[in-house]
Amino acid sequence: MCGRFAITLPDDAMARAFQAQPANDLPPVPRFNICPTQAVATVVSRDGARHLGPMRWGFVPHWYKTETDGPLLINARADTIASKPAFADAARNRRCLIPASGFYEWTKAADGARLPWYIRPARGDILAFAGIWQIWEQGDRRLVTCAIVTCAANSQMGQIHHRMPVILSQTDWPLWLGEAGHGAATLMRPAPEGALQVHRVSPAVNSNRAEGAELIEPFDMDG
Repeated sequence: MCGRFAITLPDDAMARAFQAQPANDLPPVPRFNICPTQAVATVVSRDGARHLGPMRWGFVPHWYKTETDGPLLINARADTIASKPAFADAARNRRCLIPASGFYEWTKAADGARLPWYIRPARGDILAFAGIWQIWEQGDRRLVTCAIVTCAANSQMGQIHHRMPVILSQTDWPLWLGEAGHGAATLMRPAPEGALQVHRVSPAVNSNRAEGAELIEPFDMDG
């Protein structure tokens, strides 16, 4: 799964990386502890151009009467995304990229304590999560919402958690965004071994109110 992540690149750097036109209401950066229901930067392809703009992380199906009318859908499983009523249409027609500098996952200590890990690209400074999006409207309330697509973990990530976000290489962005025809379903697979680096970080990130660059720094477990 993916329940927290970070983005440290400035807006103009993200726009250049994705060759996208940035909106003027993007969430502030850097952000070191992005949590569900917060606004996140996303990339969509529309009218022959890519656009970098904000969406609420937490997909809201169109039939929800309120935005909290059902479970908080922050992830969409690759193996069931095409058959789930909440996600099927978005998987076919509304796919996006969600930029990240890295993401967090947790293991458990023998005493039950939650031990956080930070996962970042082994090369380069940005990840592109596969995402889907949905516009939800009720009365005068309108939300543009998204979810991160997840898949079974590769061997490296499997030591921490059995699932991971689908991470797309730059060559796969056009296909996921619908710019290169059909076949996006073939991209919903684990990242190649060696594509990521993993290190322990401070338990401070266990709080969803924590913020700051120190959250992604390696943590001395013996200190």
